[in-house]
Amino acid sequence: MSLKHKIFYKKFDSLSRKEIHDLFLLRSEVFVVEQNCVYQDIDGRDEKGEHALVKKNNKIIAYARVLEDRVSNNISIGRIVVSKKERGNSLGSDLLDFILKKIHEEKPKRTIKISAQAHLEKFYTDHGFKRTSNTYMEDGIPHISMTHVRVVRN
Repeated sequence: MSLKHKIFYKKFDSLSRKEIHDLFLLRSEVFVVEQNCVYQDIDGRDEKGEHALVKKNNKIIAYARVLEDRVSNNISIGRIVVSKKERGNSLGSDLLDFILKKIHEEKPKRTIKISAQAHLEKFYTDHGFKRTSNTYMEDGIPHISMTHVRVVRN
């Protein structure tokens, strides 16, 4: 992994007010404005999750949220996002690799699941995820369920 930016991994209570503001800003810039999708991004789950942040010039340029489901004993990775200006330089891959490695080190027996936008299936397959559902609509965008099936690559 050729990481050019430091990844911060924090529980919600450890995030600064600026980081909370900036992660919501990035998520709304991409998921609401760019993808023209009106949905309730602030869903009450952020406080229960862990947050991976990539910063450049003290601004969040990539982000993901990790949640544990205590009922199913699964871990989900969601809200994976890279700012439009920063795409195309493997930042999303670096971020996902970092998160997968962290989960495998800390909770090696846990199943990792995602609800992926269908057009990103190859990206996630390249990172060890396998499609586990037919395409379904989520917030007006085609999605698929995927499960991680192998140890993170180096």
